[in-house]
Amino acid sequence: MAKNTSLYFRIVEGRNLPAKDVSGTSDPYCIVKVDNEVVARTATVWKNLNPFWGEEYTLHLPMGFHSLSFHVMDEDTIGHDDVIGKITLSKESIGSQAKGLDSWMNLTRVDPDEEVQGEIHLSLELLKDTEKISLRCQIIEARDLAPRDISGTSDPFARVIFNNHSAETSIIKKTRFPHWEETLELELDPEELSEEGAVTVEVWDWDMVAFNHWILCCVFVCYCFLQVEIPFACLHKTPLVQGWFRLLPLGNNEVDAGGKLGALRLKVRLVEDRILPSVYYQPLIDLLVESVISPDSSALTMLEEVTTVESRQDVAMTLVKIYLGQGLVVPFLDYLNTREVNHTTDPNTLFRSNSLASKSMEQFMKAVGMLYLHEVLKPIINRIFDEKKYIELDPCKIDLNRTRRISFKGAVSEAEVRESSVEMLQSYLTSIIESIVGSVDQCPPVMRVAFKQLHKRVEEQFDVKYLAISGFFFLRFFAPAILTPKLFQLRDQHADTRTSRTLLLLAKALQSVGNLGLQLGHGKEQWMAPLHPIILRSVASVKDFLDKLIDIDHDIGKRAVFMPSVTVKEGYLLKYKTEGPLLLSRFAFKKRYFRLTSETLSYAKTPDWQVCSSIPIQCVCAVERVDENAFQQQNVMQIISQHNDGQLHTMYIQCKNVNELNQWLSAIRKVSIYNERMLPSFHPGAHRSGKWTCCLQADRTVTGCSRTHSAVTLGDWSDPLDPDVETQTIYKQLLQGRDKLRLVQKTDHKQLQSTCKSNVQLMKPGQSVAARLLAMIQDLEQAHATFQRREKEDATGVILNP
Repeated sequence: MAKNTSLYFRIVEGRNLPAKDVSGTSDPYCIVKVDNEVVARTATVWKNLNPFWGEEYTLHLPMGFHSLSFHVMDEDTIGHDDVIGKITLSKESIGSQAKGLDSWMNLTRVDPDEEVQGEIHLSLELLKDTEKISLRCQIIEARDLAPRDISGTSDPFARVIFNNHSAETSIIKKTRFPHWEETLELELDPEELSEEGAVTVEVWDWDMVAFNHWILCCVFVCYCFLQVEIPFACLHKTPLVQGWFRLLPLGNNEVDAGGKLGALRLKVRLVEDRILPSVYYQPLIDLLVESVISPDSSALTMLEEVTTVESRQDVAMTLVKIYLGQGLVVPFLDYLNTREVNHTTDPNTLFRSNSLASKSMEQFMKAVGMLYLHEVLKPIINRIFDEKKYIELDPCKIDLNRTRRISFKGAVSEAEVRESSVEMLQSYLTSIIESIVGSVDQCPPVMRVAFKQLHKRVEEQFDVKYLAISGFFFLRFFAPAILTPKLFQLRDQHADTRTSRTLLLLAKALQSVGNLGLQLGHGKEQWMAPLHPIILRSVASVKDFLDKLIDIDHDIGKRAVFMPSVTVKEGYLLKYKTEGPLLLSRFAFKKRYFRLTSETLSYAKTPDWQVCSSIPIQCVCAVERVDENAFQQQNVMQIISQHNDGQLHTMYIQCKNVNELNQWLSAIRKVSIYNERMLPSFHPGAHRSGKWTCCLQADRTVTGCSRTHSAVTLGDWSDPLDPDVETQTIYKQLLQGRDKLRLVQKTDHKQLQSTCKSNVQLMKPGQSVAARLLAMIQDLEQAHATFQRREKEDATGVILNP
């Protein structure tokens, strides 16, 4: 039984942050770490002590984790960024809240020495014979130790302590991944066997901080990293203790500064699931498939009734993935949309609620249309961000002090600001509309077929032709992406105040285009009137676009399998030049245009040049970060591949920032997640000057010194389909709504009794959908219990009662 851990967190906002700049403000951003590994970085909010981020992330962590921390930093253009404070949450504290955490939390001070950093591999054995009693500790290796020296490395040695006995390993210079392979032995007195306490293993950094030439002596200082404590009583029960252990801080001096460092509002939720073998989920999959094939089945209706409003979006995304995997996403959406249309009396309220139908359509568009949206909107969004024009139409909000002079006659007037704003908005809006209406052939076929079915159902019920499809296409897809481009991965940073206002005005205008101009002039925002002519002129071209969009053969998408696009991710990166003479690190990285598809990772000098080289995705063995010390460069990753020659080949690539690094790591890991030859370990450094920069071993082919993280990915629209995980999510929703299903079952039973009074024997157990769902819930619940019992038996060696 596999384990699946998902961590959802949203960094909402901060308040009362301390000023770090001479201007009396700060430029805050957040770094998010899982077990001391950076997994995300928010955008910087400039000159603000009460920043709003609103950024949310999902992490898939099959290996689990120990802690989640949020570090608030102040960005400085010169020198190092200042640390404001942090919040650390343990896995246990997050998991103890069934609905997750949602609250303001005070920041605490950050002491680098108090961070959990690294792991140590050791074995501990209590030896008793007639002659002596000893405690044998084999110190094998350590990994991911903190850099203590200016060079970005450390000089670690280990010390084992029990009572008044201690022993030390040798010092290994300039590494964060030391390999000792040393055995330390402590001789104990017989009376010490009854002692309580713990065996402590400490890791220290050796440093020579001064040298006195006159007295010819060295002054040495050793900084203790962290430690591992193993209760001595454990050695009586299990004479040999071995494995990897986390290095914990010597003491935790984190102090809640009483809000003096400010606070963060966070939303965090942990979901841990045990995933059963596929055979256990197949009956539920079959019933869901039956729901869209047989009109009489109502499993989807039951699911919507037991789903809470808060979880409906997650359920919708899960169902979209299930039906994409089954090749039935169009019939699935058609079933929900038909039901929604049949239960709506006023076409103006159609799909306006957060029903399962509307949420499923939204998630479907994101799943299959995100790359299409990027292709259509990204050029114009980039232009708006680059130009940073001051644009305002609302007379109450025009600030003449924020405008630039547009002539030598003096300050501009309000009328001139409005005239300039209308001109720029018309230019932007025209570009957006032209890009959208010219994108029929770029739109994924399965998306077009789904819209064709939606159009057919609405037209059958109401005398409206375009309203439903234009509403979804413009109001729920393009307009939100224009309003918040970062949340749709169109930009790495949030818009500044000026650009954000421009995007808001454009989103409002595009909503009017999506409504086909029907609501113009009826709202409170009459100051939008200068854009009405261009909106009304666009209606004809939008209708023509929608007609062409749904002019597609239905069979193309009838059983469409999810193939989002050939290209998963692309862009300029810096590739390490390994061929030719040895270069300094800053000159060894060459700019190349990389393109990732579901089949290959390739690069060329520019997007239009011939491909220089490519790696088949099926050959990828690991995708990992590179230690900063390897090239004295930040944000470097490595792609390890194994080709037909059986040799491992490594490509080093540098990204411009940590967000881009995480996005590329996640994208490549997703397309290679099912590869059979994934490596269990890797070298975080590089093999240079005849040795690995991480563990200092000379052999280029030696086993890696750190475990791989290849399965850790960012959750988003490009997640690979996993039917077992998705069906487990649906099972949990049904399990939470089991009481409601029982009520439905009783109602169905009474109705069946009333219609079969003369022939009661016609009633059969499990005849209703509610009864079938309840039976499946019970079967899955029993299967989980059985597998959990087996895991405990395997761990303890004790046969538990069934």
